[in-house]
Amino acid sequence: MNQIQPADRLSQVSEYYFSRKLKEIAQLNAEGKDIISLAIGSPDMPPSQQTIDKLCEVAKNPDAHGYQPTMGTPELRNAMAFFYNRWYGVDLNPQTEILPLIGSKEGILHVTLAFVNSGDKVLVPNPGYPTYTSLSKILGAEIINYDLREDNEWQPDFDALEKMNLDGVKLMWTNYPNMPTGGNAKMETYRKLVDFAQRHGIVVVNDNPYSFILNDKPLSLLQVEGAKDCCIEFNSMSKSHNMPGWRVGMCASNAQFIQWILKIKSNIDSGTFRGIQLAAAEAMHNEASWHQEANIETYQKRRVLAESIMTTLGCSFDEKQRGMFLWGKIPEKYSDAEMLTERVLHDARVFITPGFIFGSNGARYVRISLCAKDDKMKEALRRIQALSW
Repeated sequence: MNQIQPADRLSQVSEYYFSRKLKEIAQLNAEGKDIISLAIGSPDMPPSQQTIDKLCEVAKNPDAHGYQPTMGTPELRNAMAFFYNRWYGVDLNPQTEILPLIGSKEGILHVTLAFVNSGDKVLVPNPGYPTYTSLSKILGAEIINYDLREDNEWQPDFDALEKMNLDGVKLMWTNYPNMPTGGNAKMETYRKLVDFAQRHGIVVVNDNPYSFILNDKPLSLLQVEGAKDCCIEFNSMSKSHNMPGWRVGMCASNAQFIQWILKIKSNIDSGTFRGIQLAAAEAMHNEASWHQEANIETYQKRRVLAESIMTTLGCSFDEKQRGMFLWGKIPEKYSDAEMLTERVLHDARVFITPGFIFGSNGARYVRISLCAKDDKMKEALRRIQALSW
């Protein structure tokens, strides 16, 4: 056994922060600590009733349990096209311009495999979703970070991007409304991204799972004229439809890009269970009132509690943030964010996220998830207020 070594790519990444930290939380809970987690963005509310009903209905059909097409069922692709037209005013051909995914993480893998050779460069936001970096490293790409800053509302600095050496850059990852910072999507930013992609021959991939959370004006990069020719957009039902464990997402782009991604995907998986696909199609037709209650009203109440927690900790934050997190800057007395989050964990028994896991530009920030019941968030606030900060 001593002669067996893992692949070299394992040296490029470490265990995912939450995978490691949740083991520690489990041990603390086993010791009776009763940790309240305000760290992970996993919606705690159920999908719409018609979504659940459709899953149960299909699951009872004895003919529904076979392999499904990698391209997804026509019902799901049609529903996704309907959703984009209804909410974003974007027309997509359900036969050629949409590809259902088993979540966005899978999409990051498949898009990178489809467009990036080993040694090619990928533009990744700092701070940003860690998987953009880790999967790129695993696949042998060179990471080129571009800065997102609070004084620029966490939007790309296009002057700085133009001054970078862009030779060999194949992909640029973007994510608006932004995670972890809550910076909102802007049509001005989207137009600049499309222009940047066209002039430099770079494929911009916009990850767009948060556009309905605390946001009454959802936007899509594909609303910009010409975006479909050079851009890809991910969307997910995890956040907007309370379906994180169902693993249903999508990517949308031009027919050629979709075909290239499908070529990769078809060699990796065999499609999602038919019941999940048809139930997801049902969810795409949720009434606007469902989204108002689930994605706005519920999170508004929790956001007030999260803001009180941030204020108690002495953190500053932008009230214009969107999405299911609250991002706050730590007081100067702390040397780094983890110094604060570890004290919150062990003294107040509340788990919040240090911003360094999203990149160096997050080193002095913390993130609070809104994905906990109101009573849990109230108890977390009570525990934190009981201590001196």
